[in-house]
Amino acid sequence: MKVLVFDDMSRVTEQEVARMLPLVTAQRREQALRYKHLFGQFCCLKSWMMVYETGGIQGEWEYNEYGKPFVPGAPCFSLSHCKEGIAVAADDQPIGIDIEGIRHADDALIERTMNEAEQAIIRAADELDRVFTRLWTQKEAVLKCLGTGIEGFEALQQALTSFDGKLTSVEKENYIYSIATTN
Repeated sequence: MKVLVFDDMSRVTEQEVARMLPLVTAQRREQALRYKHLFGQFCCLKSWMMVYETGGIQGEWEYNEYGKPFVPGAPCFSLSHCKEGIAVAADDQPIGIDIEGIRHADDALIERTMNEAEQAIIRAADELDRVFTRLWTQKEAVLKCLGTGIEGFEALQQALTSFDGKLTSVEKENYIYSIATTN
C-alpha cells in the first residue's frame, strides 16, 4: 500500500495550476478546467499527479457505476480532498481513503450519519468534533473501498458495522484521514 498526503494548501495558486496543466492527460485537464474555482482545479490536477506518483497507475481513468475511478489493469486507488489537504492511496487490492478538516458536528448531522453506538461514543467524547470527523472519514473510506460511495443515510450509518477489512486513521492538528482495505 502507498499513501500520499499533501497539506501545503498555500500552493493553491494560478501559477501552480498553470504549471500542472501540461503534465496531466487531456482527460484530466478537461476535468480540471470544468471547475469554476481555482481550488477545485488545483485539487483535480494535484490528485491526478499524486495517483501517478504512487506507481503503476497510468492511462485514462474510467469510473464504476457509483463514480469510483479506476484504470483497467492498474493497481486500485482512491483519492480525497478537503480545504486542509489532498490524500491518495493505492494498493493491489480494493482501497478507500478520505480526508476531512476537523468539522463541527451538530446534533442533526450526528443523528443522520451515525448509528446509536457511534452517537453515544461521539457524545461521550471530550473532543466531540474530532471524534465525529474520525468516524466520518472511516465511513467514507469504507464506502470508497467497497466502491459504492454514500448511497443513503442508512448505508452510511451501518458502514463500519458491516465492514470486516482493515481500517486505519491518522490524526493531524487540523485534519484526519482514514484508509480502508479489504484484508
